[in-house]
Amino acid sequence: MSALALSVGATSAFAECAEPIQVGVLHSLSGTMAISETTLKDTMLMLIEQQNAAGGVLGCQIEAVVVDPASDWPLFAEKARELLTVNEVDVIFGNWTSVSRKSVLPVIEELNGLLFYPVQYEGEESSRNVFYTGAAPNQQAIPAVDYFLEELGVEKFALLGTDYVYPRTTNNILEQYLQDNGIASEDIFVNYTPFGQSDWATIVADVVALGEDGKQVGVISTINGDANIGFYKELAAAGISADDIPVVAFSVGEEELSGLDTSDLVGHLAAWNYFMSADGDANAAFIESWQAFAGEDRVTNDPMEAHYIGFNMWINAVEAAGTTDVDAVRAAMYGQEFPNLTGGTAVMLPNHHLAKPVLIGEITADGQFDIISQTSEVPGDAWTDFLPESAVLTSDWKDLGCGMFNTETETCVQLTSNY
Repeated sequence: MSALALSVGATSAFAECAEPIQVGVLHSLSGTMAISETTLKDTMLMLIEQQNAAGGVLGCQIEAVVVDPASDWPLFAEKARELLTVNEVDVIFGNWTSVSRKSVLPVIEELNGLLFYPVQYEGEESSRNVFYTGAAPNQQAIPAVDYFLEELGVEKFALLGTDYVYPRTTNNILEQYLQDNGIASEDIFVNYTPFGQSDWATIVADVVALGEDGKQVGVISTINGDANIGFYKELAAAGISADDIPVVAFSVGEEELSGLDTSDLVGHLAAWNYFMSADGDANAAFIESWQAFAGEDRVTNDPMEAHYIGFNMWINAVEAAGTTDVDAVRAAMYGQEFPNLTGGTAVMLPNHHLAKPVLIGEITADGQFDIISQTSEVPGDAWTDFLPESAVLTSDWKDLGCGMFNTETETCVQLTSNY
C-alpha cells in the first residue's frame, strides 16, 4: 500500500506525483442492495471529483477504484483484498449491510487497511481499521423507540427485519430496552424475512392482528434493500395508514422512496442523522452539487452525508499527517471535526464513531421527510448500555488502544473484531 508524503506545491503539484492516490469504492452495483448502494458509489465519485478540482490531497490527484461485490457477502471480502493487494488503495469507502462489513473485517485487519463505513448499524463492534460514520443504536434505534413510547403512545411493537446480523442484534437490544421500559414480552412481535422478500401479506396481517385488543401498535422496521418496496405496497393495499399503525424505518430514506408511490405512506416515519429536507446553506449547496453531478431529479440521503463527512475527515487527516499511511491517518482522525449538513458539527471520537444529531422525519407525499424531531449531537456508542454484557465495555483506540475494554476488570478483552 502506498504511503505518500508529498509537499503541496502550486498548480504543477500533480505533475510531481508518480501516480494518483487510490481510493477504493466497495459498494454493490447489482443485486438486492443496488437500490441503496449505487448512489453511494456515485457520491464518492462526486466527492473525489470535487476534491481533485480543489487541488487533490498532498498535491496529488485522487483516483477512484470502483468494484462491484454484487450484494454477495463473501465477494465483499474478495473485492476488499483485491483493492488492498492488487490496486494498493490507501483507503476504502464502502459496504451497506453489516453482514458485508463483517465479511470485510478480517481482511482489512489482516492487511491493515482502512474502511469508512457510512450506514447505521447494530453496534457491538469496534475495529481498529474501521471508522463508523453512520449511526450506532443510541443514535437511531433507541431515540426512535423513545419517540414511539413518549409521543405516540405505542403499547405493542412489531420488530420487522431482514434476516441478518444488523436487524437481529438491533432487535435484541430493542427487546431488552422495551422490557426495561415496561413493555411485556408478549406485546413484542419479532419477525425476520430473507433479502428480497416480496410477499408481505401474511406478515402485515399478523401485525394488524396485534392491535385487535385496541392497544396502539407500532412497527420498528430494519427491513433492508428492495424488500421495502413490497412491504410498503402491502401496507397500502391493506389500507393501513400511519394513524392506524405507524412505521419507523431505519433503512428507508429518500433514495428508497424515490421509486415508490408515497401517497399512501404519508405520516410513516424514519429515523436518521440527516434528511434532504434539512434547512441550511451547507445542505442547499450539497444538494445543488449532487444534482449537477448526478441529475436534477436525484435525491440525497443519510448515508451520503456520512460519506461526505467521512471523506472530508479523511482528507483533513491525511493533510494533517502528511501521508496516507494508515497508522498515521488513524492517529490524525481522533478529534477531527467537520460541519454536518443539518447544522452543527460532527466529531470523530476515540471509539471510531461520530457525534451526530438524531432526526426523526415523517414521509410526505413528494417522497421527502418533514423533520419533526432533532437533537443536538449525540456521541455514538460502540457498545450498548442496554445489554448487561455490553454495558461494562468501552472502546478507546486513542488512549487505551483497545476496542473492547472491560471497565470492571480494566482489561482489554481482545483487539480483533471477531466478536
